[in-house]
Amino acid sequence: MDPLQFLVPLGWLSAVGPALPYAIFVMTVANLATRHLAHRRHVEQGQEADSVEAYTPHVFTNVGLVLLSFVYILGSPVRGTILSVLVLAMFVADFFELEARNVEARNDMTIEAPKSSIAASLVVLVWSSYFALFFLVEGIWNQFVVA
Repeated sequence: MDPLQFLVPLGWLSAVGPALPYAIFVMTVANLATRHLAHRRHVEQGQEADSVEAYTPHVFTNVGLVLLSFVYILGSPVRGTILSVLVLAMFVADFFELEARNVEARNDMTIEAPKSSIAASLVVLVWSSYFALFFLVEGIWNQFVVA
């Protein structure tokens, strides 16, 4: 008996559950790409105006990662909770980095790269790639790590 079966109908999760690590990995890579594009746009906006706006594709990938990580909790509670904490930390870091870019634009400073958001997204990338791409190193891993 699944402990969450009375809270959430989990029938659909058994169909999409095995694909969730791959979807999260793809969304994480897309998030890194949109982070780069958002930074380029923020630099352009900072030179032209006194504020920067959130980049819509990047907001989409952030929200998508949050939602996917919450869905992943239903199928894998421990892995999903750890991933959700990492993704929420990245989400909060993005919020504060956007505010920092606004301060830099208002004070005519150079727009810096969002260092904390990049670090947080790289941690999310490492964690998500471990589950999505483990099959690539599984043979070597099982030879050296005794579980």
